[in-house]
Amino acid sequence: MNPYFKDLQSYPFEKLKELKASTSVTTNLKPILLSVGEPKHPAPDFVKQTLIDAIDGLANYPSTKGLIELRETISGWLTQRFNLSSASVDPEANVLPVAGTREALFAFTQALVNTTETDQPLVVCPNPCYQIYEGAALLAGADTYYLNCNSDDGFVPDLDAVPEAIWQRCQLLQLCAPGNPTGATLSLAYYKKAFELADKYDFIVSNDECYSELYRDEENPPLGILEACQKLGRDQFERCIVLHSLSKRSNLPGLRSGFVAGNAQLLDFFFRYRTYHGCALSLPVQKASIAAWSDESHVLQNRHLYKQKFEAVGSILSGVLEFNMPPAGFYLWPKTPIDDAVFARDLYSQENVTVLPGSFISRATNQGNPGDGRIRLALVPSLEDCIEAAERIKRFTLSL
Repeated sequence: MNPYFKDLQSYPFEKLKELKASTSVTTNLKPILLSVGEPKHPAPDFVKQTLIDAIDGLANYPSTKGLIELRETISGWLTQRFNLSSASVDPEANVLPVAGTREALFAFTQALVNTTETDQPLVVCPNPCYQIYEGAALLAGADTYYLNCNSDDGFVPDLDAVPEAIWQRCQLLQLCAPGNPTGATLSLAYYKKAFELADKYDFIVSNDECYSELYRDEENPPLGILEACQKLGRDQFERCIVLHSLSKRSNLPGLRSGFVAGNAQLLDFFFRYRTYHGCALSLPVQKASIAAWSDESHVLQNRHLYKQKFEAVGSILSGVLEFNMPPAGFYLWPKTPIDDAVFARDLYSQENVTVLPGSFISRATNQGNPGDGRIRLALVPSLEDCIEAAERIKRFTLSL
């Protein structure tokens, strides 16, 4: 067995399962789940029909690189969405379809980490974070260094607080913007600092942008890392990759479809890894993906639905729990008046609402644990259920 397996922590939802098993529901209220970030808005009908129409493609092996039509569609979407110069994203060299960002995040780290270095390799990532960042690093034989995301800093991980000894060992800076669970976005100045560090200490900067299309202000979509590269004169996307997915953008988590884009040398390296890894998208999934990436109307409708939920839930919980209204994503990240795990356990018992304790998706550091005393609320159920859940959370909190 992989010797690093012993270092893996239980997945957050395994911890949550154990927490819920330690108590019992004392109400007849229907269950409402705000714990899992699984979109519940309907999948677009035209995408489903495209998948059906392309079903005969199951008779063919898909290629690792995917259909040129898919890569051209993705290149066009990136160019339009992030105001990139014409032909800056070559579908042959700068784009690689993947089976969702989770698979690609894990695989890219596995492919990148070099354990032959004199010093122990290291991956730097935000805290709290998507646990795949941590697991991929550990199983590749790398240590993980956590950058706390605190409200005082706008939930943006502080690059200046990282010791030089850490940067000297860093092989990958894994960012997530908009952030999970904070919704925080990154500025051009932040990306500039990240790339300056990458150039100085010789590491790669990766950004997980799977929440990039779930923003509040239609006039100010979040800045993407490829867009930042172009603004900074890094026209070849040096030391940079980005990951996108249809799961959140298009309510298609079960399609398992996304892409990696960025520097051509890095993509060629990752492509060669993936020819052995064996996670090519089936042809029907690729056809459905082309349809999804080609349409923005359903994405606009998706954002509108989330805006309604944030407005309604925010109004109910305002003055009850302390939280920031995030600029992007579909999570709220409020503080709790008592221990976050106790809050989540007793809320489930008394109100049959399931939320995720913040300490389950964060790690203790010398600067503290930024998830302690917080919960993550995924506003993915229907508007009516989100409102009902907020009313129950309010009732429970006021009873403490």
